Amino acid sequence: MELNQIDTELDRLINRVRRNTLGDLLTRTSERYPDKNAIAYRSERLTYQELDNLVNQTANGFLNIGIKKGDKLILVSKNSLDFVLVTYALAKIGAVLIPVNYMLTSQEIRYILENSMAIGVMASTEFRDVVIAAAEDKNLEHYIALEVVPTEVESSGQWIALNQIQSNQSSTMPEVEIYDDDLAHILYTSGTESKPKGVMLTHKSIVSEYVSTIIDCKMESHDISIHALPLYHSAQLHVFLGPSIYIGSSGVILPSASPELILETIEKEQVTQLFCPPTVWIGLLRHPDFNKRDLSSLKKGYYGAAIMPMEIIKELTERLPQIELWNCYGQTEVAPLATVLQPKDQLRKLGSAGLPSLNVQTKIIDANGEEVARGIVGEIVHRTPHAMTGYLYATEKTKEAFKHGWFHSGDLGFMDEEGYITIVDRKKDMIITGGVNVSSREVEEVIYEIDGVSEVAVISVPDPYWGEAVTAIIVLKEENIVTKQQVIEYCSGRLSKFKIPKYVDFTDVLPKNPSGKVLKRSLRNNYEDVDFSTL
Repeated sequence: MELNQIDTELDRLINRVRRNTLGDLLTRTSERYPDKNAIAYRSERLTYQELDNLVNQTANGFLNIGIKKGDKLILVSKNSLDFVLVTYALAKIGAVLIPVNYMLTSQEIRYILENSMAIGVMASTEFRDVVIAAAEDKNLEHYIALEVVPTEVESSGQWIALNQIQSNQSSTMPEVEIYDDDLAHILYTSGTESKPKGVMLTHKSIVSEYVSTIIDCKMESHDISIHALPLYHSAQLHVFLGPSIYIGSSGVILPSASPELILETIEKEQVTQLFCPPTVWIGLLRHPDFNKRDLSSLKKGYYGAAIMPMEIIKELTERLPQIELWNCYGQTEVAPLATVLQPKDQLRKLGSAGLPSLNVQTKIIDANGEEVARGIVGEIVHRTPHAMTGYLYATEKTKEAFKHGWFHSGDLGFMDEEGYITIVDRKKDMIITGGVNVSSREVEEVIYEIDGVSEVAVISVPDPYWGEAVTAIIVLKEENIVTKQQVIEYCSGRLSKFKIPKYVDFTDVLPKNPSGKVLKRSLRNNYEDVDFSTL
C-alpha cells in the first residue's frame, strides 16, 4: 500500500475521532441521558435514546432511497417531530437541509428550488400542493411526505411517506465520512428588499454558535423548553432546539406560537424556559389566560428577532417577577447569535442588545471600514466562527458582506463606554425625512409609553414635501381609546419636531411573519397609495 494511501486512511480515522457534527451531538447526548425525556410533541414523548434510534432509522432509510452526502433537500413544514427527525437524519449522512418558510408561495419556493439546485423536497400534508406547484417540471429525485399517520402509511404517485422510509431500518448510526466544515444547512434570508439569499452554514459554524448560546444564555440540562416559533427560522432552530439537544434538556414542540397554547403548555409541562419575539410576549401579556394560568415554573425568558419595547420589558418584570430575561441579537448569517444582554443588565442597560457573545468579536464602523468612537452610530460588524461561509452562488454579495475583513450585519448601532451594543435601526428601516435621519425604533419606544397602546410600527411613506413622512401604525389594547391627536401631542413633548409622526393610523393587527416579526415592507406597500389627508 502506498504511503499517501496510508496517510489518507489515517486522516479519515483521526477525523472520525475528532469530529463534532450536528449528528454527533445527538449521539453523545443519547449516551449520556438515554432515559431522559428529549422531545414531546402532541401525544408523543421520546427519550433521548428513542429519539436517536429513530433519527438513525431515518438516516439509514434516506441512504436506502439514494440520498447521499452533499445532496440538498428542501423542507416545508410547521413544527413537528418529523421536522426534528429529518433535520438530524440529514446531518448524520452529510446531506444539506434547506428549511423554508411555509408561508411562501409556490413561485417563491420555486425560486429557492432553482437557486439551491435541491434534488428533493420534504413537506407535510398541508403544504404538499404548494410544493407540487413549485416543483412542476423540475424532475426532482425525492418527494417525501411528513406527518403521515402511522396507520396510514402511504406512497402516492411521486411521494413516499417518511414512516415508510424509516420502516425496518437499522437504528445504528450510519458510517458516513463527514467533516466539521462540511455544509450542513442553507437558510434563505427573508428577501424583504431583494431576492432571498441562501446563507451557507457548516456544522462547525452552527456548533460554535451553540457553545456561545449555552454559555451566555445560561442553558442547563434540567431546563424544560417550549419550541413554539417556526423551526425553519434560525432563532428557534439554532438558539433553542439545537442547544437544548446538545446539553440534554427537555423540549416541548408546539405547532404554532398561539398565546393560549403556550400559556397552557407552561402550566401543564412545568416549562422553565421560553423564547418569544416581542410581538408574542405582548400577545401573552394581553391574553385573558395570562392571569389564570400557573406560570410560576417559568424562570428563564428570552427575546429577540426584533427590538423589545422598553415598556414591555418593564411590564414583563412586574407581572413575572420570578423570571430572568435575556435579549438575544444577531442574524441568520451568524447562525444567528451575535450579542446577549444578561438578566442583571435588563434595567441597567434598558434597550441594549448587550455584549458580544462568547465566540464573537464586534465593533462599530463607518462607511470606510474604520472603527468609530464610543457612542457614535455606525454599522455593526462581527468576526466569529458562527459566520456563514457565504451566500450560495452569490460571490459579489458575499464579498460585500465580508468586506474589510468583517461580517457586515446591515444594522446600525453604537457601543457605549462599557462595550454594550445598542441597535438604532436596520438600514432599510431608517426614515429620511426632510434630509434628516429618523430611527423608527426611537419613535416606537415613545409611543409604547402611551396608555392603551398594545403594538406600534413606525414606517416611512412617500411625501411630496418631506420625501418620506414618519408614520405610526398603532394597535390599541381592548376597550382603550386613543386619538391621533393624543399620540402627536404625547410625542411632541418627548421627540424633536422632525421625529414626530406626520401621520397616525389605527389597525386591528400588524402584518407579521410566522416568527412574529412585523413586516414593515408590507405596511409600507399598504400605505403607499393612501390619501394621507384622511389620516
